[in-house]
Amino acid sequence: MSTNANQDRQQRPFHHRVRVLLVDDQAMIGEAVRRMLLSQEDIEFHYCQDPKEALSAAASIGPAVILQDLIMPDVDGLDLVLEYRKQETTRLAPLIVLSTKEEADTKAEAFARGANDHLVKLPDPVELIARVRYHSRGCIALLERNEAFDALAMSERALQDELARAADYVRSLLPKPMLEPVRTDWRFIPSISLGGDAFDYHQIDENHLAVYLLDVCGHGVGSALLSVSAMNVVRSQTLPEADFRKLTEVLSGLNRAFPMHQQNNMFFTMWYGVYELSSRKLEYAGAGHPPALIVRRGDVARAVEQLESQAPIIGAFPSQEFPSNVWTINPEDRMFVYSDGVYEIHKSEGGMWGFDDFVEFMTQPAPQDQSKINHLLAHVRQLQGGEALQDDFSMIELDF
Repeated sequence: MSTNANQDRQQRPFHHRVRVLLVDDQAMIGEAVRRMLLSQEDIEFHYCQDPKEALSAAASIGPAVILQDLIMPDVDGLDLVLEYRKQETTRLAPLIVLSTKEEADTKAEAFARGANDHLVKLPDPVELIARVRYHSRGCIALLERNEAFDALAMSERALQDELARAADYVRSLLPKPMLEPVRTDWRFIPSISLGGDAFDYHQIDENHLAVYLLDVCGHGVGSALLSVSAMNVVRSQTLPEADFRKLTEVLSGLNRAFPMHQQNNMFFTMWYGVYELSSRKLEYAGAGHPPALIVRRGDVARAVEQLESQAPIIGAFPSQEFPSNVWTINPEDRMFVYSDGVYEIHKSEGGMWGFDDFVEFMTQPAPQDQSKINHLLAHVRQLQGGEALQDDFSMIELDF
């Protein structure tokens, strides 16, 4: 650091004024010290003549440095040193003891009880000011650090409140459970930092039911807002020239509508399906998203089928095509559409619980008093050792 920079830092005023408390029964000492410090604009001098009031005065003032006389009537200065260290308000305050003699035993006892320094009174003004500044610097740095921590904690609380409101907003837009023509269930449990998950299902017409789930990269309000924007476009069917029964048109339209370079370099994955009730055929397509799972009751050999997502993320490549596939739904089929937050789990004892573990878990029956989604959610929380989730937990179940 340059000399000019050092001088500039030294000349800048303290964020906190240097409060000095002198405790001495002699008024002439109090006046002498006051005059020594008078020329220092950033030093605020306080004087307590009655040692019995020293603790309450210190608690009220919050001194950056305490100057404590050792020889006083009624109260032993060394006892006061010990009491300062017991009080929360003065426990860390630098303490300079004043005595009339250079006595090694006295100084040793003062340091043993918690004093930081020793001066023979009356000290030289230059030395007094230097020692006050030296000791107050650490105290003020501690105060400013604590204030910074308090400000950070307040900012984090405000951020968590903002994320909670954003999560409530996203939750308010999610669909109500459906009983016909398909029975649905879902869970949306936002992470502590709120991801970019959103999903919906609705009838496009009397014979077609759309279901989709999308996951925006990153976390926070920005990701949540982009997910809501994309969800609202699909829900309101406002993509230009797109037939929402044709999956390739929907995903291609979203890819054109939400290019990364216009979305702060954010992209999203998506799984989109259209179920035709009359033929029981499900056409599906995906963009970088985990495959939907078809869980078939009673068929051990084919307990789980994966309806793969075959195209890359939405927003990255302007001319990307999104191929679709068809699955015929059987009456015993249940389908699960989800985000990667349901299986990318950092286990509390170390390691990851991944996709293969998740698929295996989905083949196991849930307890009779618990739905499959709730069974999975409880297992995920057990794996990571707490209620708070590392990523959004989003899953839709469709029972055909």
